[in-house]
Amino acid sequence: MDAVELTMGTRGFLRNERGASAAEFALVIFPFITFFLGAIGVSLLLYANSTLQYAAEDAARCASVKTSICSSLTATQNYALGRYSGPVIAPIFTASVAACGNRVTGTATFQLKAGLINLAVPLAASACFPLLSS
Repeated sequence: MDAVELTMGTRGFLRNERGASAAEFALVIFPFITFFLGAIGVSLLLYANSTLQYAAEDAARCASVKTSICSSLTATQNYALGRYSGPVIAPIFTASVAACGNRVTGTATFQLKAGLINLAVPLAASACFPLLSS
């Protein structure tokens, strides 16, 4: 094989576009999957935060209005746990009586997983419902 044939073979190889779409797909698929999983993770994060806030609000209201169901602080905390319906993040609810009325706070840590990215996102919710006077 002489130098002329080698040069022509190299030029032909460089002009050949076969497999270009496979190479482009390989470059694009990993960022796309990371973005897609990130969008799902952020959606679950927002859902968890929303249901955590709802459970805290409903438990604070229960402590003021439904005194037969939420008769103690422990019963109010258990009621809040029962009202939480989001992703499995093991929320912790704390009930107390404050100046604003019955206060319920909820905390949890959400593990956001998006491809190679893993983040621990702390979530917190608080609600206070005024004490009803008899």
